[in-house]
Amino acid sequence: MKLTFSLLFILFQVTLSFSQNIDMYLGTFTDGKSEGIYKLQFDTIQGTLSDSKLITKAESPSFLAFSPNRNYLYATCREGDGIVSAFRIKNDNYLQLINSVDSHGASPCHVAVNSEGTKLVVSNYGGGTIALYDINSDGSLTEALQVFKQSTDEAVSHAHSAQFIDNHLFVADLGRNSVFKYQKNDIGDGYKLKTESIVSMQPNAGPRHFTVTKDHKFFYIINELNSSITVAKHTNKGFKLVEHISTLDDDFKGESYCADIHLSPDEQFLYGSNRGENSIVVFKRHHTTGKLKKIQNISVEGDWPRNFTIDPTGNFLLVGNRRTNNISIFNINKKNGKLKFSNSFNAPSPVCLLF
Repeated sequence: MKLTFSLLFILFQVTLSFSQNIDMYLGTFTDGKSEGIYKLQFDTIQGTLSDSKLITKAESPSFLAFSPNRNYLYATCREGDGIVSAFRIKNDNYLQLINSVDSHGASPCHVAVNSEGTKLVVSNYGGGTIALYDINSDGSLTEALQVFKQSTDEAVSHAHSAQFIDNHLFVADLGRNSVFKYQKNDIGDGYKLKTESIVSMQPNAGPRHFTVTKDHKFFYIINELNSSITVAKHTNKGFKLVEHISTLDDDFKGESYCADIHLSPDEQFLYGSNRGENSIVVFKRHHTTGKLKKIQNISVEGDWPRNFTIDPTGNFLLVGNRRTNNISIFNINKKNGKLKFSNSFNAPSPVCLLF
């Protein structure tokens, strides 16, 4: 018996020795107990979170993005009419505010940085605008270079996310029910509108976020209002609609609203979050056609899943459940893409998870 206990203790120590903790940053809404941006430790072996620490106070820093060199962090905040803040990541793991600039629209909800770390774009849901900024060498932001107003007399814009892809800027606009494409100017640093809709969307779909394959061939757009994913293929002649597919279980009958979307690192599987059904949907992806096959809808073990992320090992998926103040952690079966609930960690109003 003593030998058995000794062996178990040795095995436990060996397991601990191979554990690796990495930083995870958490953006929140501060209308409850949260005070700003937090940093947590994630164990990539055990799949557990720990050591939650407030690293800067801010008003509802609801979306976060790193600079490519990870020396700086950018956050959309709801201070005043909306701002975007630049922070320096210090050696003591706290954030030092560099500067804040006007987001040029109410309720900024998404921020992205280009691959060179020279440009930043903010999406303003309430104002329906997209604001573009230069990033200085010290990580600070200039005042806005351009502000795109996408509302028309017929439809009010609700810009929800934007990404730099090659020399283009793509914008998911829930209010206009479109994914806009802006093209980089031949002269100067600005962008100009190329097309107001890369593909035809279903009525009242409400594009929210999108993810793109590494070769930029397939776009997967998650639609908040009708709980669907639109698949589009990039061709030499523009974009071609592949399909629209529901994110909900066939037996679900209530109201639900999609939030976030991510591809697995090997691009074999696609994941999306459903608020209302309170689930993560899992699709098997066909590499050649881009089409999706739904294989799982699994409970998030919480209420109102907003943003979620896959850890750098590709072994775990973490979901921020805003209304139940918890982060649910799932094991990913890399062979079939399916999820299995592992554990939960308490966190105040989690809405953005960033490794």
